[in-house]
Amino acid sequence: MYILECEGGFYYTGSTNDLDRRLKEHITGNGANFTKKYPPIQLAYFEVFDRIDQAFYREKQIQGWTRQKKEALIKRQTDKLHELAKCLNQTHFSNKND
Repeated sequence: MYILECEGGFYYTGSTNDLDRRLKEHITGNGANFTKKYPPIQLAYFEVFDRIDQAFYREKQIQGWTRQKKEALIKRQTDKLHELAKCLNQTHFSNKND
């Protein structure tokens, strides 16, 4: 599972069983439609898994994260991840005792 920093300040999250090959595909414009539109600047982060389904699960998890949470992961500020995961949306359940 990997995160690319792309032009325009965007992040692209993907998974692969061959990171070097996949990075070359993104760089040459053959990787994904997103990275054709916003070419990668650099590999920002990656994790290694024994099985591709585990990497794919992690990819989907991170794709749902906020930009702040992705940046904390990239900067390896794992202590901030839990706090950034808290839902601040008023429409979600909140404990009336808080």
